[in-house]
Amino acid sequence: MKHPSSRAFFAYWNKKRGTARAPDRADIDPAAVRGLLGDIFVLSCEPNLGFPFRVAGTRVCALAGTDLKDQSFAALFTEASRSEIEEITTIVADETLGAIAGVTAVRADGSKAHLELLLLPFNARPHTPVSVTGVLAPFDDECGTLSAFTLTSWRYLHQPEKLLPRTIRKLQIARGLMVYEGLR
Repeated sequence: MKHPSSRAFFAYWNKKRGTARAPDRADIDPAAVRGLLGDIFVLSCEPNLGFPFRVAGTRVCALAGTDLKDQSFAALFTEASRSEIEEITTIVADETLGAIAGVTAVRADGSKAHLELLLLPFNARPHTPVSVTGVLAPFDDECGTLSAFTLTSWRYLHQPEKLLPRTIRKLQIARGLMVYEGLR
């Protein structure tokens, strides 16, 4: 992660998840990330609607030049990048894996702007809609309204598998041959 907003939000998200694969949506306190709210968004996991924005920060909306609430996240991207961004977002939601991506976009004057996209899952709970949060932050503060977002690079943030002390103790006890008595 290169952008300070991405690093700060990931650190907060990571702290809130603890040993879980992802935090609950209710665990994220907007007041704790007050300085990052302009770059943060929340997407509804509805692939058939292009992952509509539930909430989008003011800077994210300014980059798109419009209020993004209920607008398609995938529609921000060029046709060439759209299926990739939909697949990445689906994997983030379904497999509770974070993803980081490099994005370029076109300014009003035709020049390119470089951005960083961070997608992070929330814990899926029964009877609650699945959603994904993230950060979309430009490296240049004066980039204005952007269009034709293009995915340039991406990777998943694989979490190391942790063995809990209780599991380790069970493995130490369960070495070798085990005989279980049964009833006839």
